[in-house]
Amino acid sequence: MMYPELWDAETESRVRKEAKNLDPQFTGEEVRFCKRCVVSNQRPRITFDDGVCSACRFADRKLDIDWIERARDLDELLSEHRWTGHDVVVPTSGGKDSAMVAHRLKHEHNMTPMAATWAPMGYTESGYKNFEAFIQSGFDCQVGYANGLTHRKLSRLALEFYGDHFLPFIWGQLNFPLHVAKDRGIDLIMLGENGESEYGGDSSADDRMCWERKDWDRIYMKGASASILFEVGRDLGVFSPDDFHNLSPFYSPPLDFWPTVAWFSYFRKWHPQSNYYYAVENTGFEPNDIRSTGTYSKYASIDDRFDDPHYYLGYIKYGLGRATSDAAHEIRDGDITREEGVELVRKYDGEFPERHQAEFYQYLGIDTKHFIDICNRFRPDHVWSVEKDQHGFTDWELKHKVWEET
Repeated sequence: MMYPELWDAETESRVRKEAKNLDPQFTGEEVRFCKRCVVSNQRPRITFDDGVCSACRFADRKLDIDWIERARDLDELLSEHRWTGHDVVVPTSGGKDSAMVAHRLKHEHNMTPMAATWAPMGYTESGYKNFEAFIQSGFDCQVGYANGLTHRKLSRLALEFYGDHFLPFIWGQLNFPLHVAKDRGIDLIMLGENGESEYGGDSSADDRMCWERKDWDRIYMKGASASILFEVGRDLGVFSPDDFHNLSPFYSPPLDFWPTVAWFSYFRKWHPQSNYYYAVENTGFEPNDIRSTGTYSKYASIDDRFDDPHYYLGYIKYGLGRATSDAAHEIRDGDITREEGVELVRKYDGEFPERHQAEFYQYLGIDTKHFIDICNRFRPDHVWSVEKDQHGFTDWELKHKVWEET
């Protein structure tokens, strides 16, 4: 696919000249790995206690939760919102987790979900196939697409200033279901899991069914926001008058509206592998034929052609790649041992995202050299060491590796 130019040469020069690291999530702390899984203290907002990360401690707590009582809490919540029309919004891509949530709400709890899908930056063949299979399994869905050019501009700015082109997509993914709920008069949104608890992060909502609204920017917006990025773009002159009218999907609705929002994982023990098998059986979900870049799994986050660089940039910024995230959760779930997880991280973490990369560069108006320059801009000194060979080529290496410090 051919993408038009983002902006003129003068604006491109200005963007490259002004680009800098605005990400507020770097810890600067000396790297330490969890004794029980493979994650390190570089993950934003994660905490360690006696060498054990907050996600592992939450996994212990899940063993003591009275899930029968939580099921009653869910029934009570749903009974307050159940009615003859659509009564709950479920953000979904057709992936294993959200498909499981929507299907259980409909078939086990007699709810009538309205699926809300914020379209990927670029569908993969398997991602669109799974989305179609989900819809055909018996669900109504409202799909939102951002203005393509405006989204590309925001994504390029997010890459330059936050080291993550995926931020605008995340903002749309979070806020679009709120707009759907407001427009349709639905007062309940059911999300999937509390990622901060399940994967490591802010643990203050471990015993709550969701964050309060005031927490969303801090947690979900990754310390950034559409407003900040738009101000950057406005000052650089990258936005046209039309762009000013295309930003509403990236913001939450007006302050006079806020529905009840809950995580399904608060009410039911979260297990990604079980979610996968459930979705295969009930909504026609199919994994990829090949494993995802940077990890060993084939069934998680497979719907967007441009998400591989997102995970790779997480590896660059924090020394934590996609295999680390997958293996850490499976260790906590008891699906693999820590030794197996360490070996999977050693083998797959930090794999360069070759797949779809040429189209990704064109989408953002960059080339390989500029992408590498951006990566190097976001490498923290306490995470990476750098050497140059006799020809002047730069060789980066992690200072701390979980397989060397176990």
